[in-house]
Amino acid sequence: MTSREGTVDSSSKAEVSGASQEEIHRMIVRRQIRAGVLAFFAAGMIATGAPNAEASPKVCWSPTALAHKPSLKEIKKGDEAYRPKPRWMSVLPPPTRAPVGAIRRVELPVESPKLIALTFDLCEQPYEIAGYDGAIVDILRSRDISATFFAGGKWLQTHEEQAFQLMGDPLFELGNHTWEHRNLRVVEKPSELRDEIRGTQLVYERLWSRLYKRQCLARDEKNFAHEYASDRLSLFRFPFGACSPGALEAVAAHGLHAIQWDVSSGDSTPGLTAEQIAKGVVNGVRPGSIVLFHANGRGWKTAAALPIIIDQLTRQKYKFVTVSTLIHTPGAKRDIRPICFDNQPGDTNRYDLFSRQLHRTYEDFNNRRNIIPPKPELRSSRFPAENP
Repeated sequence: MTSREGTVDSSSKAEVSGASQEEIHRMIVRRQIRAGVLAFFAAGMIATGAPNAEASPKVCWSPTALAHKPSLKEIKKGDEAYRPKPRWMSVLPPPTRAPVGAIRRVELPVESPKLIALTFDLCEQPYEIAGYDGAIVDILRSRDISATFFAGGKWLQTHEEQAFQLMGDPLFELGNHTWEHRNLRVVEKPSELRDEIRGTQLVYERLWSRLYKRQCLARDEKNFAHEYASDRLSLFRFPFGACSPGALEAVAAHGLHAIQWDVSSGDSTPGLTAEQIAKGVVNGVRPGSIVLFHANGRGWKTAAALPIIIDQLTRQKYKFVTVSTLIHTPGAKRDIRPICFDNQPGDTNRYDLFSRQLHRTYEDFNNRRNIIPPKPELRSSRFPAENP
């Protein structure tokens, strides 16, 4: 596949074989859109008899723009971190319902390569602007390692340009990590549960439309950046690794595959060294594993551990793929559970009391802001300039 959702070639058969009819339809539509855009640029060149410098698509980001900036890793707290939940409506058709349950890993067929998926959480709470650890992304790009990033909707709003860069990269994909990292196991109001899931979907959808309107090339200069991203998120990760039957049902109703993990790197523990993180991951993975990391400034030694992990697993003949590629591998059997846990069933229940206290802190922060949420928009648009 020349893009994750664009033209389909033999390399994308694994993904397409597991795609729904709705997803396949969107792939075809994007291929037609791209053909039309390229024809437009070609027409400009033909009309002038020479390449049109102004009409030719440009690369979205220079290497300098993509490179790690230490200041972005800093976590900032204060009232300026507040972002209201989105109130507009989606223009996409209702999603195809996903299976209910949390996918921890997959069992690969005997003849399959040793595939594993590295995942990085981009969490953000209401009263903070979390970080962006570009050093991790630089390592992945320099070593040609595919990965999946689970981003909070609020994080997407406070890190728009970084979100665009991840969306438009041929190596990466994004997933939904709730709006502001509430523990959905203890969220009781259906409206709050819905907002935590739906808010991220809406923000991502609008970001995709803006990336589409840029009509600029990805860093590989082969395709438009928006072609490497789906216009709708299809993966979801629960904060704290905790869920309830109702939360699992709600996630599936939004067309999202709930993605857990079978190997936690422990990188959010400040006391762990890079060598300890690497040892735990290398010893814990097996073919079909999904590994948990953090890239929001709370993966304290992740950037130092990652090269060690990649080198050792590469020597063991592992191949790094996105979660979507892993779960759609032909013949793979998904390990889907009706509950969510870290290492053993029930271990994430220890976060219940803390999460309820945190929920009250969130509400106090929002109430202190004394901001009246905007009225719901009657419609949303993937192209806001055309439909204000």
